[in-house]
Amino acid sequence: MKIAVACINEEVAEHFGHCEKFQIFTVSDGKIIKVENLKNPEHQPGVLPGFLKRHGIDVILSGGMGGGAIDLFNALEIETVTGVKGLAQEAVKQYLLGNLKSSGSVCHQHQHHADCGH
Repeated sequence: MKIAVACINEEVAEHFGHCEKFQIFTVSDGKIIKVENLKNPEHQPGVLPGFLKRHGIDVILSGGMGGGAIDLFNALEIETVTGVKGLAQEAVKQYLLGNLKSSGSVCHQHQHHADCGH
């Protein structure tokens, strides 16, 4: 399984589309076995779900995300978990323990940048 976390530095980004990178955690038998950084390509609506699917992502963790992006991830069978805060690696550990559930934090305006209102 591969879990992507939208990050700014090592922290979960408030909005996945405006993150500087995705930390990619490869997981086997419930344990993190590899961590990679994947630079966020130029942000354009609808691009990131396909980009992450091509990198084999199964789950995306983020602070907030637009409803259109959530729909695209769902269509690609990538689980979305929003409302996530804190250090990326800790968020992944909590997800693997079953302690991290999506808050349904959906951003309603694309141009909000750092102000998702969640």
